[in-house]
Amino acid sequence: MRVIKRDEKLEEFDYLKISNAILRAAKEVLPESEANGLLKIILPRTLAAIKKYEKPAIPIEYIQDIVEETLMKAGYQEVAKAYILYRNYRQDIRVAKEKLGIKDGLKLSLNAISVLSQRYLLRDDNRKVIETPTIMFKRVCGYIAKAERNFSPKKENYFAEKFYEKMSNLEFLPNSPTLMNAGTKLGQLSACFVLPVDDSMDGIFDSLKAMALIHQTGGGTGFSFSRIRPKGDLVLSTKGQASGPVSFMQIFNKATDVVMQGGRRRGANMGILKINHPDIVEFVEAKLKEGVLENFNISVGITNNFIKVLRRNGYMELVNPRTGLAVKRIKAKTLFSLITLCAYKYADPGLIFLDRINETHPLKALGQIEATNPCGEIPLLPYESCNLASVNLSKFVKNKKVNWQGLEETVKLGVRFLDNVIEINNYPLRQIEEITKANRKIGLGVMGFADMLIKLRMPYNSKEAVKFAGILMRFIRKCSINASCELAKERGVFKNYKYSVYAKNNLRLRNATVNSIAPTGTISIIAGCSSGIEPVFALNFSRNVLEGSRLFEVNPLLEETLKDEGLYSRSLMNTIKGEPTLKNIKGIPPVIKKTFVTAFDINPIDHLKIQAAFQEHTDNAVSKTINLSENATLEDVEKIYLAAHDLKLKGITIYRYGSKTRQVLTKEELYDKEIADTAGSCFHNICIA
Repeated sequence: MRVIKRDEKLEEFDYLKISNAILRAAKEVLPESEANGLLKIILPRTLAAIKKYEKPAIPIEYIQDIVEETLMKAGYQEVAKAYILYRNYRQDIRVAKEKLGIKDGLKLSLNAISVLSQRYLLRDDNRKVIETPTIMFKRVCGYIAKAERNFSPKKENYFAEKFYEKMSNLEFLPNSPTLMNAGTKLGQLSACFVLPVDDSMDGIFDSLKAMALIHQTGGGTGFSFSRIRPKGDLVLSTKGQASGPVSFMQIFNKATDVVMQGGRRRGANMGILKINHPDIVEFVEAKLKEGVLENFNISVGITNNFIKVLRRNGYMELVNPRTGLAVKRIKAKTLFSLITLCAYKYADPGLIFLDRINETHPLKALGQIEATNPCGEIPLLPYESCNLASVNLSKFVKNKKVNWQGLEETVKLGVRFLDNVIEINNYPLRQIEEITKANRKIGLGVMGFADMLIKLRMPYNSKEAVKFAGILMRFIRKCSINASCELAKERGVFKNYKYSVYAKNNLRLRNATVNSIAPTGTISIIAGCSSGIEPVFALNFSRNVLEGSRLFEVNPLLEETLKDEGLYSRSLMNTIKGEPTLKNIKGIPPVIKKTFVTAFDINPIDHLKIQAAFQEHTDNAVSKTINLSENATLEDVEKIYLAAHDLKLKGITIYRYGSKTRQVLTKEELYDKEIADTAGSCFHNICIA
């Protein structure tokens, strides 16, 4: 027998789908043992009734009617009611998707469909969506697999299918520009760029033009403004006074407002100023007034020397980059206190540890890295670009055990996918193409880490989780390096290999870097998992859907876990609704409460330890937000920033809840917003993912 689906397509009859639906409804009402007993009674009766259907294909609605009738006749009215409610809920979701104009064969969440509709799916000249999520994934995978023609043409179809298998199962997703632009005329697939800003009008406005071109194609840009002479310094050509780096940042900010990324979202920038620049105070205070430099995340470029001077309570010399001469002194403690005060009040600036970045850079011989992409996870040389993708870790846990073999396969495919992106990318500037292909940096990372821990019943803020994070990322790095080595045998090493640290050790790699942990803002929504390596933000959230209606939802993993542990009941779920954490909920064992710890329940140092565990085995950098409660103090921020340096992080961002009037997530309304028009989910402002 075959089943007629709602879209009138046929599929083979599968009794397990009926079994799962009945059991799900039963667990809504009954303890697990009783639910299993009900299934043994109801399933045979339901299947017997279905067999009486005389035609070769049976409509799905008719099967559901039989299930309801069988439950009612057997006296299970409450279970039948739960089944009907879930059936109606699924119908509401289908209607909402239809109103969005999307046919969803992958059964993605409504939030995922909303994101895809607004940002990713192709449209015609009348702005009507003309592809489905399935077609989008096939478009992307088919285009990226075309790179195989340059090396092994016979493998093109094979890898197109393998890439599609991983992406359609939501095990792996590339950065947004790849999803948006692969297989289109635009063809620009990279998320991250760093552009130089020289101390001249030509240099500054060349960079501004390059930024506009990159934003147009969906990329985000990072800049160091440290080479620009300070405010009040001599302008040799006119004998006038320079306006300083912050004034030029405002021009970049305004241009970003005007140029929307790929016509779909506002641009994202990172602005960095070195700690010893004479205008450092103006830079640090730049975002204290809300609405200023809204298109920038800003970070101070910290050096080891500054930390030494700070710890001995000394003075820092501020150096004019034009002359190389010290022009003033400031007490390091005063400057550091100002940085922490501004971060406390407005979440900016973050810190970038420049010496740590350059000490670990595999291509030191090519020059100093001065800037990163907008969220700090990719330090890059001038004009370098990088392509990102993330493995959905939540897909690799079954029965509380990690599927290491499946994870290895996905990581290896991810590395190949990203190397293909470099090969087939349409670069916005010749300089970008040259250095990107010469170094072939990629950033394969992860998302869904918090979900993975929940499935393993491992509290995020435990020693066990920190240890596991290190083991996990070491495994991913090893798989990534092995994959890059295999590609080097097949395709050759990257062009600048001879200048790299790998050449000294005869480690032949295709890519100068392989791993990076991004915040995965919108792609984690598509994948239906937690963002990057962040903890769960809240257990409850409300979601705005079509025509102003609102759906109140509980973290799906919480429901799943309570059912698995035989604790689920409708009354318990009603008690949980509206509570930000499980702390004060009776009837839930301590192990479950600890497992579902939320971002603001976690001590800041525990956040840092997780970040450090991932950074230890990541050659690029790790983007993570250290969440602080409204009651956090300035001293807390100071301790976090210093601990980040001691733990050998490459960058640090803090966010004190409520420090911005407009913030990405709120405890009461997680995802309760239109999909942000900025790129990704850096808490201190904006990012690319």
